[in-house]
Parts: sequence; structure tokens; C-alpha cells
Amino acid sequence: MASPSALSSSLPPLSQQPPLPPQQSSSSSRLSPPSSILIIGSGVFGLTTAYALSRRHDFANTTITVIDRADPSNPDVFPAPDAASVDTSRIIRADYPDAAYAALAAEAQLQWRQQTHPDDLGSEGRYSESGLLLVADGPAPPPGTPVVTGTTVIDKSKLTGMDYARFSWANVLSIASSDPELAARIKECPNTDAIKAALGTGGSSGSWGYINGLSGWANAGASMAWLYKRVRAEGRINFVAGEVANLEVSGNTVTGARLSDGRVLSADLVMVSAGAWTGRLVDLTGQAIATGQVLGYIDLTPEEEAQLAHMPVILNLSSGLFIIPPKDGVLKIARHAYGYLNPTTLSTSPLGSSVTALAAAVSLPLTTLSDPTLQVPAEGAEDLRRALHQMVPLPSLRDRPFRKTRICWYSDTPTADFIIDYHPEYKGLFVATGDSGHAFKFLPVIGEKIADVIAGRCPPEFVGKWNWRYPPGDAAIKAVITEDGSRGGIPGLILSTELGKAMN
Repeated sequence: MASPSALSSSLPPLSQQPPLPPQQSSSSSRLSPPSSILIIGSGVFGLTTAYALSRRHDFANTTITVIDRADPSNPDVFPAPDAASVDTSRIIRADYPDAAYAALAAEAQLQWRQQTHPDDLGSEGRYSESGLLLVADGPAPPPGTPVVTGTTVIDKSKLTGMDYARFSWANVLSIASSDPELAARIKECPNTDAIKAALGTGGSSGSWGYINGLSGWANAGASMAWLYKRVRAEGRINFVAGEVANLEVSGNTVTGARLSDGRVLSADLVMVSAGAWTGRLVDLTGQAIATGQVLGYIDLTPEEEAQLAHMPVILNLSSGLFIIPPKDGVLKIARHAYGYLNPTTLSTSPLGSSVTALAAAVSLPLTTLSDPTLQVPAEGAEDLRRALHQMVPLPSLRDRPFRKTRICWYSDTPTADFIIDYHPEYKGLFVATGDSGHAFKFLPVIGEKIADVIAGRCPPEFVGKWNWRYPPGDAAIKAVITEDGSRGGIPGLILSTELGKAMN
């Protein structure tokens, strides 16, 4: 494959781009930026937004504060070990059935590929362009079936895994169409034999797919450390370590946040970007829900790692199962599924909830920070083992135990679109959540987009996708199940029930 750096954009990397000029709001009058902004959560959404705002002239006089339960100045606890924006690897791809996300991801990839200097995002092992083998189960299209041109508006609720793969193929081909060298790195795998050959492990999965040599994976933890270093270098952002207990409200205006230790942080604008924990602070009924996804890690010998050194990332969109190439003697197997729910009774109702405090229950993450003995349910572990047997069938790995397992928590929306919008009922409140398990790849670009929405200028291609979707309290829309064609597993599994099965 060609060197990723050869495909880099001519633009300077994120850390070297000049501050953006003053921007106009969507109205005819100039934006009046708030005097202070409090950002709750220092994950991808929160930290990139703080960075983007700190570099905008319109916000030069705005005090920006980021609060997180993990102290960013302590590399041993930042990002929080149970956060979604941590771990060894995340898939970096422009392979989306929706052309708007495909184009935004392709824009981000230009920066992931920059590896000329140690300070470039993709340098020092932060990005590896291994290729992505995207496959699906079900009847394969007949040979010679034409691809559909890039699609921007589609009904995601009607997609199957095969639909997702086919639309994605069309979109990445469209993106690469202006450069024959890039287009040549995207190849159809029309049957199981072709998939097996592209995977190169002796295994296979799915009945149709394609390999995109322009996609790969990133070291999530190292990339977040890279981002934090640049945020700190701006010298504009205040960091506070603490846990937010609830939002402070005066009438219908959010004025700040109260911490669990009693401290109160006040601000003109509060942005909640707490990932899967957002539902504890803001009622997201019908819009987003926290779901737990299973991950497993297996130790490899140097010889085994060498055997798998040239494999691509493989993702089966019908089962949700995927494997990322090994690094430092460890192979990661995971499942992008409907996920587990963890209904939790809250002592204080989230803002905007019509349910009384004593009855308030939302799905919230359960992690090893609160339960050090937590393991993935047997159902999930068995599915990960199935993926290993099918995709990487090395005899020596067949019965090797996982070195560790983990539950990663998404903030899932029905369509897998993000929620990036002002709250419709509370002034001074902005919400950026609903990562739906695919937000990390946008790290180089998403902060600028969120800052645009704060300024009243949502990118046109995401109007209607990132909006606050349903009126709070709409009884007709309660359950949230992500139906975008990319999920496997069984909807509605309750984590405590599945853990109980393993115990019994």
C-alpha cells in the first residue's frame, strides 16, 4: 500500500492551522459570544470544541472551562479508563452509507494521514493505514451489479448490513474517483473466497464486501494525549477535575453545574458532552441511550503477531463483529452491537424529565471503576470467540483465554446521528452527545463543526441530522434502538440479567 503521508492534505495539521477569522451567526446580526462557557466532559466532543472555541477571534474574551471526573494533567487517569475515547484502537474510516458522514470522515482522514513530523496527528504510531475489509452477510449482489451513486439523504431505519456495505462502497468510490491511484486501493470482494484472500489470515466472514486501503485504525489513548497537549498549548482553557452532580437552573435558564463535593461552577453557556453519562444530567428520552459493547484482548506470541501483521481491520456489518490488527503483542476483538442496557435509578431526575426523582431510571454505564470485578457477559464473550474462530482461525488461538475483557459504553441514537444542538426548552444549555460508537474518527474536525453550531451555523449537510429530535416527554417515542444497518446482536439485553446468567 502507498504511504499514508503521500496521501496527506496540503493543509497544515490541526495544531499548526491559524486561528479562524471572526464568524457571523446565522442571523443578520453579529454573534454575541457568551462571556463564559462551561464544557462538561473532556472526550472527543468536549475537548475538540474547547480547542476550536479557544482559537476563534469571536471567543477571544470568553472564559472557557472544561470539567471532567478525570484530571487531564494526570496521564495515568486521562482519559478516564472507562471512557469511550480511550483504549488502544479505534477504526478510522470514511466508509459510510450517508455521504455527509463519508465526506466529513474523509476530511478527517487527511489529518490522520499526516506523519511527516513527530507532532503530526498520525505520527508515532497514532495512526496505521492497514486497510478496512467491510463485509456483510446475506444474499450477495449478482456480479456486475452497478454501485449506487453517493447518497446524502437515506432512510437509515430500512438499511440491512448489506445495504450499509453497498452504500458505503459507492460513497468511498465517489470520494476517490478523482484520483485513479486512490480508487485502485478500493476493491470489491464479491464472494467468500475473495474476502478470505483479502483478509489474509486463513479466515473469512460475510458473503460480500470490499476492502478499502484508504482506511485504518488509530491509537485512541495516544491521540487524546496528543489533542490535550495542543489544547494546553493554547493557554486559554481552564481545567477542573470533579464529578458533576446536576445542572444549576434558574427558571428556564441553565446557569452552571453543581459538583458532587458541593462546588458550583457558573457560566453563561453550559455544554454537556458527557458521552454515555449525558443522560444522568439531561433527559434524553427517545433520543439517546447508553449501551454497553463487548471487547476482548488476546495475547500473541511474536510469531503469531508476525503472521497477522499485514491483515486489515475487518468489520462484519451484519453481526457487528470486528477485529483490529495486532499491536504490541495484543489482538483486539469487539462487537458493534445493539448493546446492553443498564437501567439505573437516580436520586435526582435529569434536567427536563417529567418523571419524579424516585422513579427516574435511565441506562447508565457500569464499569470497572465502580465494580472492579466486572467482566463481559458470557453471551458477549462467546460471540467474540466466534469472531476469532471465523476471522483469525490460528489453531494456537482457538482456546486461548482473553487477557482481559471490557465493556465500552456508547451514547446511541435511533439513526446513529449525533445530537449537537441547543436544548429547545432551557436557555444557556447546549448538548453534544449521541456518539453512537463512531465519533472518534472525527477528532481532527468535529470540534470546528460543533463550534459552528454553537455560533448558529450548523453545516447544511447536517441540518436535520444533528438537531434535537423529539419534543421532551413525547410518550410515543421512548425506546431507543439504533437501526442504521451496522449493528449485530440482540436488541434490549439487560446487563444485570446477562451477568446473572453467567453466575448461574
